[in-house]
Amino acid sequence: MRKRPFLVAEISANHCGSLNLAKQLIKCAKKNGADAVKLQTYTPETMTINSNNKKFIIKSGLWKGYKLWDLYQEAHTPLNWHKELFKYAKENKIKIFSTPFDETAVDFLENLNCPIYKIASFELTDLPLIKKIALLKKPMILSTGMANLKEIETSFNIALKYNKLKNITLLYCVSNYPSELKDFNLHNIGLLKKKFNCRIGLSDHSRNYRVASSAVIAGAEVFEKHIALDNQKKGHDINFSLKGKELRVYREEINLSYQLLGKEKFVRNKSEDKSKIFRRSIYVSKTINKGEKFNINNIVRRRPNIGLEPKYFNYLLNKKSPKKYKPGDSISKKILKLV
Repeated sequence: MRKRPFLVAEISANHCGSLNLAKQLIKCAKKNGADAVKLQTYTPETMTINSNNKKFIIKSGLWKGYKLWDLYQEAHTPLNWHKELFKYAKENKIKIFSTPFDETAVDFLENLNCPIYKIASFELTDLPLIKKIALLKKPMILSTGMANLKEIETSFNIALKYNKLKNITLLYCVSNYPSELKDFNLHNIGLLKKKFNCRIGLSDHSRNYRVASSAVIAGAEVFEKHIALDNQKKGHDINFSLKGKELRVYREEINLSYQLLGKEKFVRNKSEDKSKIFRRSIYVSKTINKGEKFNINNIVRRRPNIGLEPKYFNYLLNKKSPKKYKPGDSISKKILKLV
């Protein structure tokens, strides 16, 4: 049976180089209904090369013009913050984990007893990294932005081979920042579920609650969303982040969609029973004397439902009436024992 959606609040670069702001974001995540908060663990050295060559310059999008090194230098969460942030999250009773971007980050996070590991979409094809994490036998989340099914299958199989626990989640992700509605194909969620038979989620870079609420209906169970504080103006990811109370709205939207799904079997709520009175039943339309036959001219099927069900209409035809009826009389179920 599907569980309530699990919501991960991604801090990423929205701490803006401030440890205090990073702590405020953890507190914001807890206050507004997130189940976990996530960091990103890397240094500029583990992400790129410090080169002025034009191939290291971002050519389009939100970070156009940035040299990769400079972007990661500004955006990274310093390693010497991690221990304090893990402790702060524990004090605020919210789960915390991270995305390591290379093997040294995995070793670093293991010293902090990181409970879950996330593979970023851009690292999905880094099979040595996936193997390193899988060997830890801990829950893994693999984001699948940009990847085709073959690439996803290769990475998933590596994780499955070395993890053994089968506690692997695939996130459907659109790696546009921000993502537009036209970029999504939510059928991918069901297709991933069917092909890999594992938990599926959504890494959501959109600015529309409808994507997440629809994803729940499509089968997503884990949601990752970048966050910022109420009224926060700066942050490398601010353009596709939920701000403060917006996270609470997001939480409520996915919860509502989950509630609407109901049970995984065909059921009717008992609250509907009172409406059954507006079904039809069989009535007398003309005076019928005792011994006279019922026919299509003296009985009809009309609302409300206080007598014999319409399914017995043809059964009554040409049967002799056991008593006299007046127009407007309902015919009760007792007649079935008398004709």
